[in-house]
Amino acid sequence: MPRQLPADDRVRAFVQFYESLRPQSVSRIDGLYAADARFKDPFNDVLGPAAIRRIFEHMFDQVDTPRFHVDGGACEGDTAYLSWTMSYRFRGRPAPEQVIRGCTALRFDSAGRVAEHRDYWDAAEELYEKLPLVGMLMRALRRRLAA
Repeated sequence: MPRQLPADDRVRAFVQFYESLRPQSVSRIDGLYAADARFKDPFNDVLGPAAIRRIFEHMFDQVDTPRFHVDGGACEGDTAYLSWTMSYRFRGRPAPEQVIRGCTALRFDSAGRVAEHRDYWDAAEELYEKLPLVGMLMRALRRRLAA
């Protein structure tokens, strides 16, 4: 099934940027985000393109070959929602490719730049459970709390 993306130039530019994100392209964040943009995910809550850029520079320091694929989305006015999949490998480990599934809520400013970027994904399921010791504890806790 082909993905459904909004026919919105702002959303298309955002998707194209993240699907082609590489260490050498991180600096282009400055042109995509407003000067006072907020980025929030399960581990970060920062303001401004420089701080957002540092998050993605850190990501490239920590993991090998991270790739984003936007699976679909919707846009209404200055707000967009995108579902995505991120794949990566832990740096320096022969572990298999890891996958995180999540969604992003965006709000654009009047100039068409991202003013708010909020990523939603389950850190427990998508990350902690995949770690050797922590994962064992998280899976046991999940089983205990399940109905």
